[in-house]
Amino acid sequence: MESANALDEHVIPLDEKGRHIGTAPKYSVHGLDTALHLAFSCYVLNPLGEVLVTRRALTKKAWPGVWTNSVCGHPLPAEPPTHAVTRRADYELGLELDNIDVALPSFRYRATDSGGIVENEICPVYLATTLQEPTPNPDEVAEYAWTRPADLYRAVTDAPWAFSPWMVLQMQQLDNFRA
Repeated sequence: MESANALDEHVIPLDEKGRHIGTAPKYSVHGLDTALHLAFSCYVLNPLGEVLVTRRALTKKAWPGVWTNSVCGHPLPAEPPTHAVTRRADYELGLELDNIDVALPSFRYRATDSGGIVENEICPVYLATTLQEPTPNPDEVAEYAWTRPADLYRAVTDAPWAFSPWMVLQMQQLDNFRA
């Protein structure tokens, strides 16, 4: 389980060149005018080659109830990125991950949800594998599904409004998800 209380968790603000410029409480950075900060996304695959997608809990501050990648989050100050990925996969999904590799090291996006909450992140994208079935944390994940990467790509292309904006942009860049 996650060690840091969400109210105590800090994220890493960045300047426009992606350099760390300090730390900030996580609760203070996601709002109507979110500063650029460091995050990550991860797509988890099972031995059948299926990718795990998750639907964000309805209680999430940003994009509640939206389908998205397997797991995402923010590295803590001084935390290695792959450790952050494994920490959040355990906390959100009860999963142990293997073979964590960066797929899109420089992914960046800015998006605003229907409630006005802004995401503004440099967000490297990882691919990982697991042998386990998720046990979702209901505070983070409303539901999940395993699907073929090509089917996911088609769904995101056909109905981008049903998915997180970062996932829509990532699908355009992840070559191994195309049919």
